[in-house]
Amino acid sequence: MHKPGTAIPERFPAQDRFARGAQFIAGRLVQGTSGQTHAVVDPATGEEVLNYALAGADDVDAAVAAARAAFPGWAGATPGERSDALHRFAAVLAGRAEDFARAESLQCGKPLKLTREFDVPGTIDNTAFFAGAARHLQGQAAAEYSGDHTSYVRREPIGVIGSIAPWNYPLQMAAWKILPAVAAGNTVVLKPAELTPLTSLMFAQAATDAGIPDGVINIVTGTGREAGEHLVAHPGVAMTSFTGSTGVGKRVAEIATATVKRLHLELGGKTPFVVFDDADLDAAVNGAVAGALINTGQDCTAATRAYVQRPLYEEFVARTAALMESVRLGDPFAAGTDLGPLVSHAQRDRVAGFVERARGYARVVTGGQAPQGDLKSGAYYRPTLVADAPQDSEIVQSEIFGPVLVVLPFDSDDEGIALANDTPYGLAASAWSRDVYRANRATREIKAGCVWVNDHIPIISEMPHGGYKSSGFGKDMSAYSFDEYTQVKHVMFDNTAVVRKDWHRTIFGDR
Repeated sequence: MHKPGTAIPERFPAQDRFARGAQFIAGRLVQGTSGQTHAVVDPATGEEVLNYALAGADDVDAAVAAARAAFPGWAGATPGERSDALHRFAAVLAGRAEDFARAESLQCGKPLKLTREFDVPGTIDNTAFFAGAARHLQGQAAAEYSGDHTSYVRREPIGVIGSIAPWNYPLQMAAWKILPAVAAGNTVVLKPAELTPLTSLMFAQAATDAGIPDGVINIVTGTGREAGEHLVAHPGVAMTSFTGSTGVGKRVAEIATATVKRLHLELGGKTPFVVFDDADLDAAVNGAVAGALINTGQDCTAATRAYVQRPLYEEFVARTAALMESVRLGDPFAAGTDLGPLVSHAQRDRVAGFVERARGYARVVTGGQAPQGDLKSGAYYRPTLVADAPQDSEIVQSEIFGPVLVVLPFDSDDEGIALANDTPYGLAASAWSRDVYRANRATREIKAGCVWVNDHIPIISEMPHGGYKSSGFGKDMSAYSFDEYTQVKHVMFDNTAVVRKDWHRTIFGDR
C-alpha cells in the first residue's frame, strides 16, 4: 500500500474514540448488550480498526424510551428555539470537519478529497439549511371555507422516528434522516449500518455538544435482523424511514405495515445516462466517468447505464474507457488518490461477480479486475466499462453498486427514452443534449425523481431527493421532507355562537 521510506498517512483513532461503546443513548456513549461483537474494518488495508458490542433489543428499547421521554419538551420548543439549536449544531460540525472527514474515509474507504469536499461540507450545509427551515413549517391560510367556521391547518411532529441508514454515505444519510425529523419537532432513533457506525455516532455527539437535549437523537448500532427489525416493529416508534436496497425495503415495509406506521423508503437505483447525438461529447464523457465512479460507484444515483445515440456510440466508448484508465486508485489518505476501495471485500467480490458473468454475453472494454501489488490487500476494483450487453441482461437491469458503467447504443429519441425507463427503478437520470426541446422532453418523460441535464450527480439542500417506482417514495432534503415528518391537522372554529346549527335538522327536527 505504501512506498518504502514514506510515512503512513494518519488515520482516525476509532478504538480510542469509541472505547465507551458504539451506542449513543440519552446523550452518552454506552456498550451494546446483545452479547455479540462486530469489527469495523479499514477497506483499504483489511485491518480491524474498531471492535464493538452490537446493540440488541434491550438497547433499542432504551433508545426508544429516551426518545419518547425527550419528545414532549422538544416538540414543545418554539421553531425559533429548535432553529437556534440547529445553527449551533452546524457550527460544531464545521469546527470538527477534518475529524469527520478522516473518520468517514477510514470506515468507508473514500478518498479524503471526497469526504473533505463533498460528504462533510454537504452535511454541514444540510444542517444549516434545516436550521433555517425549522422556522418555516407551512400550513394553509386560515379562512372561512364553510362560511360559518374558520379553518386552519397545523403541522405537528409525529413522535419518535425509527430510521435505518446505509453504509455508502454514513454521515450524509444520518443527516438526511435526522435533520428534517428534529427540525419539525420529532425525536429520532437511528440505526446505522454496522459496517460504518463511526460518523453517525460522532454526529449525535456533536448535536449533544451543541445543546440539543439528551434523547432527541439516539444511535443504536446492531444488525438489521435483531436491532433493525425490532426498531421498525417497536410500538413506541411512530414512523419508519429507511434507505437501502429495494429487497430489504420490502421487508421493512412488511413489518411497518403490521403496526400501521407511516413509512418513508429511499431504495435502489439503476440510473440511466442518456446521450443524444447533438450532445457535447467531451462533457458527456467526463460526466459519465465522474458520475459512474463517484464513491467508487456505491451511489444509488451513480451513472450505471449509458445509452448513447449511435452516431456517437463508438467514440463515446473509446474515450470513456481511456478516461477511466487514467483514474488513480490508491490509499484514501494519500495525496493523489482519485478512487478508493469498495466498502468491504464482500462488496468487491459481489461487483466482480456481475462483471465475470457479463463476459459471457457482453464486451468488457476496460477494467474488470482487482489490482495487485500494493493495493492487493484492500477491497479495490478497477474502473470498469462494459459494452454491448443486452437490455434484459443482469448487468443492465440489476443494481451493482460498484465502479461499473454499462454502455448501450440507441437509434431514435423514442428508443433512448424507452430504454432509460426500462428497469423497475426510478431514482435519478441524466440527459445530454444541446437542444432545449429535446432535453425538456427527456425531463418530462423519464420516470425518475431527479433528472439532470448536461450534468450528473450534483445535489443541493434546497431540492428534494427521492424516487419513482421500485426506488421508493417520500423525499429527503428540502422543505418537501417536512411532508414526511409532520402530521397535518385541520382545526375548525364555529363563528356563529348559535346553539342549534342548521345541519342539526338532519338528526332532529325540520328547517
